[in-house]
Amino acid sequence: MIVTFDLFSAMTNSRSGGSNTFDKLAMTHGWDHKGVLLYDCWDAHNKANQRTATPPTTFHDLSFMALKQTYIDLGLSASTVDADMTTLEESVVEWPLWPDITNAVHKIAEYARVGILSNVDNRLAQRTQAFRLIHPELALTSQRLGAYKPNPVIYHAAIAAVAPEKLVHVAASARDVRGALEAGITVVRLVRQGHTIDTEGPRPHLEVEDAMELVELLADMQ
Repeated sequence: MIVTFDLFSAMTNSRSGGSNTFDKLAMTHGWDHKGVLLYDCWDAHNKANQRTATPPTTFHDLSFMALKQTYIDLGLSASTVDADMTTLEESVVEWPLWPDITNAVHKIAEYARVGILSNVDNRLAQRTQAFRLIHPELALTSQRLGAYKPNPVIYHAAIAAVAPEKLVHVAASARDVRGALEAGITVVRLVRQGHTIDTEGPRPHLEVEDAMELVELLADMQ
């Protein structure tokens, strides 16, 4: 069995990590805006870009466009966008994992192979703290699979990439839960602060409040 996690919602507390980076940028540039506002605006633009993007447009490209639009929206100078994008990408190594992830993944890895299914470039995935917890060959990124969530292509490509093994996906965000379910993937929703499910979409097969709850649950599936 292959168990994939969403990288930036189920495994990584990206809002916390990203907001801290934006706080530092705001201090450097003398902005009045809080890091969490900058992150939320950037993240919203990034996700909107992903809805219609296809490779060879990279995750870096989408993030850069989102950052530039964020600065425009908030009335900030766009002259530092290039340097700030570099800072943001380099900071990913510091973005924290959710505290329940490391022990849970180690336990799950005793009976299943663990990977990620994520809208990122390969290089960015390799910078994250989560990457050291997974099998590198199971880094199922948009760059590798040729599509971005919530495009169903990425989910069908993930199924093909691990065939004939069974794929179970641990998702937190509404678009990821719905996209994986609609592609026929078994989904366990890991409840995370700030994430809900799509009330108009299919319901996840199972739902847990803590990653350690996944250990026995996934073992039973195995």
